[in-house]
Amino acid sequence: MRKANLMGVSTTTAFYLLCSCLGYATFGNMLTRFGFSEPFWLIDFANICIVVHLAGIYQVYCKQIYATVESWAVARCPGLDFIVRQNHPFGAHKFGVSKFRLVWRTVFVVVSTVLAILLPFFNDILGLLGALGFWPLTVYFPVEMHIRQRKVKRSSWKWVALQGLSFMCFAVTVGVTLASVQGITQSLKSYVLFKTKL
Repeated sequence: MRKANLMGVSTTTAFYLLCSCLGYATFGNMLTRFGFSEPFWLIDFANICIVVHLAGIYQVYCKQIYATVESWAVARCPGLDFIVRQNHPFGAHKFGVSKFRLVWRTVFVVVSTVLAILLPFFNDILGLLGALGFWPLTVYFPVEMHIRQRKVKRSSWKWVALQGLSFMCFAVTVGVTLASVQGITQSLKSYVLFKTKL
């Protein structure tokens, strides 16, 4: 678990740093000193980094939804070959995927993509969900588990430092949540289907 967390946080940090540094370099006029007047290639590279990051995260976060629906379907219809059968011939090869899994996951991705297209303020909604999940899942629960597991004494230097970290992250979460709600309310005032503001 420690290795997985280290790898996940390191990868996320690397992508966010890449995106922020490239954004600063592009929009902060840092590159104009070196002869780049319009660095569109840099914006494209930053967008590719974001797509790679979000594609992986999307798959990780949707695993629970996929597993829940698939296990529910198998329990509900245990004799249905469309749902239960795992190996289907494909030319000379067999692969281990059920037709139901292929159809269900494809429909889920298409529906969530259409939802993202329909809501031009989808980023604000994702920001709100990310803000609400950040403090409890990334900070509070891990800090409390560490305190209990290591039996950190109350009011000790380590306990105060961990609680201070947790409080600072909670304050950031409150600020980002308020900003996301404000962004959503501003977007709702000028909401038009399939139109995004540039």
